[in-house]
Amino acid sequence: MADKGQGGTNVTLRRLDGRTAIVTGAGRGIGYATAERLVAEGARVLLSDIDPAVAEAAARLSQPHAVTDVADTAQIEALFEAADRVLGDLDILVNNAGVIGRPAKLIDLDPVEFERVMAINVRAGLVATQAAARRMTPRRAGAIVNLASVAAVMAGGDQIPYAVSKAAVKQLTAMTALSLAPYGVRVNAVGPGPVETPMVAAVVGGSDEGLHRVLSRIPMGRLGRPEEIAAIVAFLASDDASYLTGQTIFADGGRLALGYFAEPLAPAEA
Repeated sequence: MADKGQGGTNVTLRRLDGRTAIVTGAGRGIGYATAERLVAEGARVLLSDIDPAVAEAAARLSQPHAVTDVADTAQIEALFEAADRVLGDLDILVNNAGVIGRPAKLIDLDPVEFERVMAINVRAGLVATQAAARRMTPRRAGAIVNLASVAAVMAGGDQIPYAVSKAAVKQLTAMTALSLAPYGVRVNAVGPGPVETPMVAAVVGGSDEGLHRVLSRIPMGRLGRPEEIAAIVAFLASDDASYLTGQTIFADGGRLALGYFAEPLAPAEA
């Protein structure tokens, strides 16, 4: 793999030749970049998203797709049944689908909104992991990768449901990894910091001030790129990570290493 600077890579590895994968939330952002990376490394990928535009994303990669609302358990089961038909044995599951939710102060937070975010970000990952485990454990092989966030271990702002859900994803990763380790199935997670995605753009609000506020707490002085997160997912899904399970790898440009009392950073020079 030849590094080309801020996230761009020439993929020369073929670690996933002959493998099959499901990627949820694959219509854009990190999910699409992950599907693209897995395909580049030789995998056959079923792209799933609630947005019917996932068909266009799948067409660009010459891969199958499914329109799936992961908040609906029955649709998750249907997704895996479709994967049985179009992929055969499943090797990799990437639980990427997620929402950030509507910001709200604690006193104003609607419990219904909290439950909605938890259903998409946590329950769906559990149900999908169960479905994958039923297919992987008889063959004593498989890799599951969840998408957490630095919000799993950081508190702040008005995104209570999102932060709580990502903390739950981190612990779900550890617990399911322990359950599946005796069967040769590995479960890990990636916890991105701010990445150039529509979700982060919505949080920043499209303003230079909002972007500067975010960048002032990132020692590397820039947002991550979806391709950088996808590269870590591909590693975790590959045999190169064969002794790694139950872990959450935080890819955040140094954000978590920055002490609370550290001064805000000056913007990087162009």
